Amino acid sequence: MYDGGSIQKPRSAKIFNYVGLFIPSILIIYGVLIQSGYLKSTHNLNDLGFLLFAFWWLYLGAIQFLFPSKSKLDSCLRLIAYHLLAGSYIVYISGISTPIAACWLILSLASYTYFPKNGFRLNILALTIAIIADIVLWYKVEPTIIINDLIPYIAIIITGLIIIKISKFQEISRKELLDSKAQESLQRDRVLTIVNNLADAVLSTDLKGIIRVYNAASLNLLDTNISLNGHHIDEILALTDEKGNHVSLYDEFQKAKTVVKNDNLYLVFDGDDKVRLEITYSPIRSSYNHSKNIGTHDGYIIILRDITKSKSLEEERDEFISVISHELRTPITIAEGTISNVQIMMKHPDATNLMLTDAISVAHEQIIFLASMVNDLSALSRAERGVANNTESIDVKELAHELHKKYVDQAKAKKLHLNLDISAKIDNVNVSRLYLEELLQNFITNAIKYTKKGSVTIIIKQHTNEITFAVKDTGIGISKTDRTKIFDKFYRSEDYRTRETSGTGLGLYVAYKLANKMGVKINLTSRLNFGSTFSITLPSDK
Repeated sequence: MYDGGSIQKPRSAKIFNYVGLFIPSILIIYGVLIQSGYLKSTHNLNDLGFLLFAFWWLYLGAIQFLFPSKSKLDSCLRLIAYHLLAGSYIVYISGISTPIAACWLILSLASYTYFPKNGFRLNILALTIAIIADIVLWYKVEPTIIINDLIPYIAIIITGLIIIKISKFQEISRKELLDSKAQESLQRDRVLTIVNNLADAVLSTDLKGIIRVYNAASLNLLDTNISLNGHHIDEILALTDEKGNHVSLYDEFQKAKTVVKNDNLYLVFDGDDKVRLEITYSPIRSSYNHSKNIGTHDGYIIILRDITKSKSLEEERDEFISVISHELRTPITIAEGTISNVQIMMKHPDATNLMLTDAISVAHEQIIFLASMVNDLSALSRAERGVANNTESIDVKELAHELHKKYVDQAKAKKLHLNLDISAKIDNVNVSRLYLEELLQNFITNAIKYTKKGSVTIIIKQHTNEITFAVKDTGIGISKTDRTKIFDKFYRSEDYRTRETSGTGLGLYVAYKLANKMGVKINLTSRLNFGSTFSITLPSDK
């Protein structure tokens, strides 16, 4: 009977199926004892009538057990049959004033269970009819039957009401519990959804450090797809400090009383691969359990964040500020001191124009150096932020002549030849004009700076659909050791000839960044004392 009442559940139906098979057996045995004379009763029924009762009891019990009802109508008809049999049993066999009449309570509970609104009322009505019939039929045989029937009748009604009330309260409590579990499950699902969509790795462990909950970001951070549940936190997180010493996160848990943040630990993978982590962890305390001591908790919550890149950027920023401050301080100090000297010399009668000119030249050189540094920083900023990266079709011949015209005087000042070697017929290129100009200017200024004698040649050649831009010099050249570091930020060779000239070590780093923005690679060929050639290759714009 799965669909009888609004609170009926399959488990209750199964219990009533067994009861429907078991209780008739007890009633039949009790009836046999009465018919045999072992038990006294004022009621009597001939053997044929009792056999009919026994048959219908067993038949209905077997039907109920073997073929549970599937509809309200079926449940209703079976309850009516049970009430008819039970009422007839009371009137003709046992009477109401016997212990066996307590079985009516089971029928009351079944009626309420399958039909909560009217089932119990109809059950009491059926019992009342049975009591009235019992009194009418047997009053003359036993005058005290009224008292004997009314007392058990009232007791059965009161007991039935109590049982029904208890059952109702239990059902309400069970419903509240189910609602509470549903809300808890909903809240848990919401929390898990939020946690699984966090970019940071989140894990939760029990008191022994065994992982019980984790999110998807944890698997990404740990570069694994295996389940983390049941693993110890130290087994999953192989941590070291800055000196390479092993660190047990579980041991750190034991010391934590509140939220702790540590950004000096490294997660080590196979080999030498490792990432720097920011780890935030805290004991989990149950706010609802007031009986717990303040020092107790239910486990730990851990949040992991990969800060390798951010820390690297932070260190680069600090290094950048340090180097730039140092590099700016020197020319500013020289320029300021020289100009101060000029001011003093202008007031001195013995100061000559040559002395003033030399001093102003020194200050001017430092200002030019500062301007060059600012230009490098500006170019680096544009490359980093992707500013002015709009492409356009560039007339390569026109650009080459502009560059030659711009730097020919600078080359002559150092007694160098600035040559231009360009193909007779050459296509345009489609690229950011600003990026290409700054990149080539960087090559040219570097070549002039580090070439003491000879020449600097701007070479532009086309091969099928590709155009190669190169700047070749006859300068000091670059050693094999320096070639691997020449494009690093702030790097300057230890060669004394390099140190003779001023520089920040940003020029080729800026060139490297600009080349990346244009999607090309800088090629370098060099031989110490024989010069260097820097080149890039771009597709032609046809």
